[in-house]
Amino acid sequence: MTTFLTYTILGLVLGAVYFIAASGLVLTYNTSGIFNFAHGAQAMFGTFLYWQFTNVWGWPVWLALVVVVGVVGPAMGAALHAVIMRGLRGTAEVTKIIVTVAVLLGTVYLAQWAWNPDEAYTVDMFFGGGAKITVAGVVVRWHEIVCLAAAVAIAVGLRLLFTRSRTGVVMRASVDDPDLVRLNGHDPERAAMLAWALGSTLAVLAGVLIVPISGGGLDANMLTLLVIDAFAAAMFGRLRSIPRTFAGAIVLGLAANYVLAYMPSAGTFAGNLRVSLPMILLFVVLVVLPQDRLRGAAVRTRERYRPPTVRSAAVWGAVLVAVVYLYSLLLSDGGVSTLALGMSFAIIALSLTVLTGYAGELNLAPLAFGAVATVVAFHFGVQGSGLAARLGVHGVLLGVLAAAVVGGLIALPALRLRGLYLALATMAFGVFLSNMVLRDTTQHELFGVKFTLFPGGSLVVPPPKFGPVDLRNGTAFLMTATVLFALIAIGLAALRAGGYGRRLAAMKDSPAATAMLGQNLVRLKLGVFMISAAIAGLGGILMSSATGTVAQENFTFTVSLSLLMLVVVAGIGYITGALFGGLMAGVGGAVLVGTFGDLALEHEGPAQIFTALGHLVMVLTALVGMGVGKNPSGVVHDVVEGYRAMRGAKPLLYGAAAFGAVLYVLAVTGVIGSWTFSLIALSVVMLLPVVGRMVLEEGRKRETPLELLGVDEPYTDEVRARLDQELGLPVTSGTLKGGAGVPA
Repeated sequence: MTTFLTYTILGLVLGAVYFIAASGLVLTYNTSGIFNFAHGAQAMFGTFLYWQFTNVWGWPVWLALVVVVGVVGPAMGAALHAVIMRGLRGTAEVTKIIVTVAVLLGTVYLAQWAWNPDEAYTVDMFFGGGAKITVAGVVVRWHEIVCLAAAVAIAVGLRLLFTRSRTGVVMRASVDDPDLVRLNGHDPERAAMLAWALGSTLAVLAGVLIVPISGGGLDANMLTLLVIDAFAAAMFGRLRSIPRTFAGAIVLGLAANYVLAYMPSAGTFAGNLRVSLPMILLFVVLVVLPQDRLRGAAVRTRERYRPPTVRSAAVWGAVLVAVVYLYSLLLSDGGVSTLALGMSFAIIALSLTVLTGYAGELNLAPLAFGAVATVVAFHFGVQGSGLAARLGVHGVLLGVLAAAVVGGLIALPALRLRGLYLALATMAFGVFLSNMVLRDTTQHELFGVKFTLFPGGSLVVPPPKFGPVDLRNGTAFLMTATVLFALIAIGLAALRAGGYGRRLAAMKDSPAATAMLGQNLVRLKLGVFMISAAIAGLGGILMSSATGTVAQENFTFTVSLSLLMLVVVAGIGYITGALFGGLMAGVGGAVLVGTFGDLALEHEGPAQIFTALGHLVMVLTALVGMGVGKNPSGVVHDVVEGYRAMRGAKPLLYGAAAFGAVLYVLAVTGVIGSWTFSLIALSVVMLLPVVGRMVLEEGRKRETPLELLGVDEPYTDEVRARLDQELGLPVTSGTLKGGAGVPA
């Protein structure tokens, strides 16, 4: 009985902290319509500041709490709304998600910059671990009592705020009809800012409370995911009901502790299940709760994509293969391997292009399907051992097939979900797979066969071998990955141009209209999910093989989010967007950070500057994602439109091509390095449309037709004199001298 009471009290305490975190989500969603995926990151950053104040600067606990919870928390939420969130009204769901994901990643990168992740940080309980009382033979610490009291007070306060106060009514009305709120004399933006300030305060409070009861260890990634567990409680209340959110949080806390108390402790199953339980409950809640009816497109979004024709995709695919081969001649063996890893990520990114760019469905965990394919390929496709080990074709095919099947199985219960709910369901699957499956290092027996999913916590994936083609050679691996990317890209272009692709586009634009026209939405969603999962599985196998040894960290939820963010920034509706986003996710950040790290080791004087630049690269990457609301079509769209407008500036294009050829010859002969070539070539590609636009505008200015004088350029005295001359009218002296126009 004592054991039951002990774990019950611990479960109530954990559920109370989950509720505090979830209530902040409910508050911000009810007032802005934005689900804050960065909620856990805000909690993490505030907790690190609390540790800095108390452990490093020696502040009293009460003063640190007042500053962190009373000042930093509200300021952080208000600043987020004022700078970023208020500009997201009327944008597509994927844009809102990506912006908050960018805030999450940027906050994590900033925290890892300020506090070295290789060092240990601990947060003590309020009043110390020895401050406790005994209730019915169960030891209860004062910190745990504070958690329970705070949760009850917040639940009552938020209930009264939403139902009994004018401020709460204005907050809820701000997301439903902000124009009507203005007509009644209230400012919806001010109400939303207040809600974001309160939500951030609750997040920071939850972070400070949960770390001591979860072991005291403070880690940026772990604490962010720990607070994300509260998403299940928020969805239990459907992001609206405070009482149901409170009940869901308590159930979540009790279930997690009962699993730890009564599940068999042998192996790692019980611990992994406890960590994964919130995501399991989140997926179940999302599937069980009733969903909204099908709707037409509520908002005409600003995304504008130009799908390529099959012919243009084939031509540019051949150009890509040729360019990659020529560029590989400039790289060292390590550079070739790194670029091959980037091409593998680009293939995974193609799964997002077809799923989100074409069909409008969301997947926040593409690397999870890559992990499924990798595990299957490792167990059924590796032949030989040691240096002679190879991954056979049948293993790759089995892995891709397994990823497609798992994608279909995950999609089946989630077929009735849309938008945010679908994004949360895929996130739950990704986190569950990472915490439950990829951490399983125990031996299992099935039908007399003994196996271990992740022996030793990692998998050694050898290079594939396709008949006589052995991909142990780095260049062969790179070119194979590039050819596969080009072939898949051509296939996606053909799919988009066909009837199936047009049905996917119709479903993205208006599910209700698509269903009314007789299309089977279930079949459409199931098919596109399986196609997307198969592509992600193939890319995951290649990524694992290019890496050599993969562990749970290679398939984490944050890596998937980073890939998704970069693809959206590049242009998720473009195949080229998948290429650029995948290369940046797999190569760009790692290469730049590694380069600055090497420079810091080589030069002791400015080492801190180089280290800071390495961290700054990661933070700036997230900042780019925060600005996607201003350019939802992506960077590729601007570049493509810029080159499309340069058709009249062919001499400039020919000159740039000649300059590129000379630059490549200099790089091949060793006159300039590969880094110099890459930077100059990339700068020319990005700046050429800008220069071309300036040249074209200048040309149009010099050759303005008569009928557009005064329209395309200001109507001046010189323009009037030209018109008079062309029309045969007498020229006035005022025109010639700038006077009033007296006849000569």
